[in-house]
Amino acid sequence: MKTSIATVSISGNLSEKLTAIAAAGFDGIEIFEQDFIADAASPKEIGAMVRDHGLDITLFQPFRDFEALPEPLRAKAFDRAERKFDVMQELGVSLLLICSSVHPKSLGGIERTAHDLFELGERAAKRGLFVGYEALCWGRHINDHRDAWEVVRRADHPNIGVILDSFHTLGRQISPDSIRSIPGDKIFFVQLADAPMIEMDLLYWSRHFRNMPGEGDLDVLGFTQAIAATGYSGPYSLEIFNDYFRGGNPTTVAQDGYRSLVALLSDVGHAQPDSMYPAPHIPARSRPDGISFIEFASRGKEAKALAKQFSTLGFANVGTHVNKELNLWQQGNIRILINEETTGHAGATWNARGTCVCDLGIGVSDAQSVATRAEALGIDIHRSSPAPGELSIPAVRGLSGSILHFTDETPDLGDVWQVEFKAKENAKGVGLTRVDHVGVTVNFEDMLSWSLFFTTLLDVEKSPIIDVIDPDGIVRSQVVQSADGGFKITLNGADTHRTLAGSFLSETFGASVQHIALATEDIFETMRALGESGFATLAIPTNYYDDLAARFNLPDELLIRMKSLNILYDEDTGGTFFQCYSQVIGSGFFFEIIQRSDGYTGFGAPNAPFRIAAQKRESQTKGLPRISR
Repeated sequence: MKTSIATVSISGNLSEKLTAIAAAGFDGIEIFEQDFIADAASPKEIGAMVRDHGLDITLFQPFRDFEALPEPLRAKAFDRAERKFDVMQELGVSLLLICSSVHPKSLGGIERTAHDLFELGERAAKRGLFVGYEALCWGRHINDHRDAWEVVRRADHPNIGVILDSFHTLGRQISPDSIRSIPGDKIFFVQLADAPMIEMDLLYWSRHFRNMPGEGDLDVLGFTQAIAATGYSGPYSLEIFNDYFRGGNPTTVAQDGYRSLVALLSDVGHAQPDSMYPAPHIPARSRPDGISFIEFASRGKEAKALAKQFSTLGFANVGTHVNKELNLWQQGNIRILINEETTGHAGATWNARGTCVCDLGIGVSDAQSVATRAEALGIDIHRSSPAPGELSIPAVRGLSGSILHFTDETPDLGDVWQVEFKAKENAKGVGLTRVDHVGVTVNFEDMLSWSLFFTTLLDVEKSPIIDVIDPDGIVRSQVVQSADGGFKITLNGADTHRTLAGSFLSETFGASVQHIALATEDIFETMRALGESGFATLAIPTNYYDDLAARFNLPDELLIRMKSLNILYDEDTGGTFFQCYSQVIGSGFFFEIIQRSDGYTGFGAPNAPFRIAAQKRESQTKGLPRISR
């Protein structure tokens, strides 16, 4: 199954685009006419350049406003087509895309359009070329793939077929099931794009808000399954018009595109195992069952200060690594590591960013299966050579150059904590039981990329993006989590350094994990114990609790206890939620202690503006309690 992408989908000149597309793993490209015209090379030279990159030219597009025109415009349209045929033959591409006309003088009519396409098919056949007809969802007369297919059916020419685009079908909310009646050999090409569900003009929506399959809200999977049911065996190509992508890094956008396309086709293959799609070579997504460990890179005084912070949180240093300057701190089912190695990944991370999270462990049922899927998706595999006494744990490169290890309980991995660590003191704790979620901060333009990373690799769902109000801007937040809630990561996108999230990115040179939320079954008892151990909480103003009393029917005694411990509150139709924050550490990192009832599925979003304001107030009045270097 060939993978392809339209050159218009990514930024750069044609040479830069080809380099990024080839490196991502695509088989071919759609040459967008504007990219071709803007290049100084001849058509023959461009064709050779494409093939030198190991790519095929799958389509030349678009040819506009061709059909159903009155004379003399009709004759001129055929002349234009002949000139494009000349160019195609020099380029070495055999298929031309014609999109349905928006010309104000187009006469319309199924028979008239079919007649024009038949004549064009005759001309194309003389040159060994083919023409695909696509219904633009804003087309003047033809704006539905069912009408485009009727035109092609009536034209009844072997060199004329239909081109289907997921956006044009799904954007008009047309059921893709109608595609199943089209013969697969009359579908000449398939273009794929997703998009967020926005009520706006179709043309503007298409030209600015398309994104990769899986990044939006359209049923691209259902569309592709309908295509597969026809027996179509041609290329699947991405045609993405997106302002951020066209201004973004072409390498990253191309990698995301390839990843989304391979994941989509593998999903079709797993759903339809008798089809020709590549699922047998790609393991299905694994559902993560939680964060198995969190590793910090640190050094010297910073590492000692970090260890002291863990002690005040009730963690005990339960083990030392057999080979490395690596200490294991534990409480309940929470494992946190401090890595003081001067070489390797942790050493390089500390040199670049100071103390920060450099590695996350994710528990899965089959770690090797996840790594195999990652490699098929083009995700960078982290390869290391274990020293004697160490296990080889599958890992990939994650956010900001961090590492994600995948752990399981299979015999191959065994119990890494027993194998690689020398036991020290026992963990007693203060009631913290597990990692509820990890808060990751990224640049806003990278949010789609990292959401796609998790949703294509693991069996997780993404929430709608919400706005979190910072006194100095807006941060967009999205949750990626497993269906049972055992694994949760919040992605927070910052687009200005003035926000707390943006400042963290700026001061840490792009470190990703900004906060860790730890769960307890009794937050009041946990916070009482933490107070005795010296844990410093974020001060919440009285105004917050006065407002809380007005919004919720909470007993006065409960409000007094919450206020004394700086505990915040939220509730929804499912249950209740208590949360408390540490003071800010270093350049903006912090811990969160939470207690959620089983029915509460949120993250205390209504409290975020008050929490951020309190954190900024703390930093302005006292200065950030940095770990000194």
